[in-house]
Amino acid sequence: MTIPFRFIHAADLHLDSPFRGMSKVPNELKEKLMASTFGALRRLTETAIQEQVDFIVLSGDLYDEADRSLKAQLLLLKEWERLQKHGIAVFVIHGNHDPLNGARADLKLPSNVTQFGSDQMEYRPAYCRNGELAAFVYGMSYARRHVTENLAAGYFPQSDAPFHIAMLHGNVNGDEAHDPYAPCSLEELLGKGFDYWALGHIHTRKVLHEYPHVVYPGNIQGRNPRETGARGCYIVEVSAAHAVQMTFVPLDEVRWLEAELSIAGLDTEQDLLMRLEDTAEQLSLESSGQAIMARLQLKGQGPLHHKLIDPVIIRTLLEQLQDSHFTHGVWIYAIEAGTTANIELSVLQEEDSFTGELYRLTKRLEADREAWNKEAAAAVVTLAGHAKLGRILREQWDELPERWLEQARELTLGMLVADVTERRKEE
Repeated sequence: MTIPFRFIHAADLHLDSPFRGMSKVPNELKEKLMASTFGALRRLTETAIQEQVDFIVLSGDLYDEADRSLKAQLLLLKEWERLQKHGIAVFVIHGNHDPLNGARADLKLPSNVTQFGSDQMEYRPAYCRNGELAAFVYGMSYARRHVTENLAAGYFPQSDAPFHIAMLHGNVNGDEAHDPYAPCSLEELLGKGFDYWALGHIHTRKVLHEYPHVVYPGNIQGRNPRETGARGCYIVEVSAAHAVQMTFVPLDEVRWLEAELSIAGLDTEQDLLMRLEDTAEQLSLESSGQAIMARLQLKGQGPLHHKLIDPVIIRTLLEQLQDSHFTHGVWIYAIEAGTTANIELSVLQEEDSFTGELYRLTKRLEADREAWNKEAAAAVVTLAGHAKLGRILREQWDELPERWLEQARELTLGMLVADVTERRKEE
């Protein structure tokens, strides 16, 4: 049996992370973005105090760079001192972004903070607020940025603790979206004998296993358009019977989102703009006080498809939204058109026309990879000698052709059908 306790698991704070590509972002939002990692850190502290957790584990990448900024160090120290006043301990490991060999100020950490070294796995006791032993916390920091050996191999639980929490900054099961630092397998972690693996490095929160728990909390603040959705930490409650209950708490101050809307039933650009504005307003209503950075994706079929092929139309719609919607706390940073022409393909398959024959040709090429490669090669042969385009063709040839066929069919048939429709209107 163990003493009931609760702790926060967070990772990948990336304090003072730069936000690039913001030339068109309003100054007010730009400032909010630049300060967002610090705002998320303050929310982490406030959550720990309000929820009266016993301790916090931070599983690496507290800073964004090995040579961490003085601003980030001082602000983190300030938050740790706030936690000290409330009797909340903090356990820290460092990862690939903030290895121990990075430049740092000579600051004295408060007594409530334990920073694990990089020579080998270490462990420390974690106590409840009433002074009773809650768990042993284990960890090992990165000595340098590129740690490619399996650190988990050196982790072993000790005796005489009611619960065992292992902190590890690494890539479990070879997530290809992230660097292969401290690689290990889930099977290996499950067999180690720990009760909870507090992971860091992967920015998307994932519960890889329960009992024992193997958990990525994700980062506390999304930093780019790929890091969409709520970002934050887990509050973990452990009962006397070792039952584990996890509650996700969002901490982000700026949230990256994607939203889809259909062009079906829309006849004019004005109709589309109104639907875009409604979508932006809905995103504002659904936020929980965060500023929203959103990408809107246009989907579906409709008569507007052939107009949305023109990048000038997309750019104009985007400018209209940006002029009117940051006042609602929403910034639309991109509109992407993934619409399809308003074509009845089953009819086109049987149609005795040039358009019908073109469609049937694309279907034959789709079914015959060799024929399509030959057709595609002939179509782009004049580009092969171009210095830049030729290199792109050589590097990406294996993956592009099928997508080219689909895009070419959509573009060509859409233009032909639109042309026929316009001529019929004129008649």
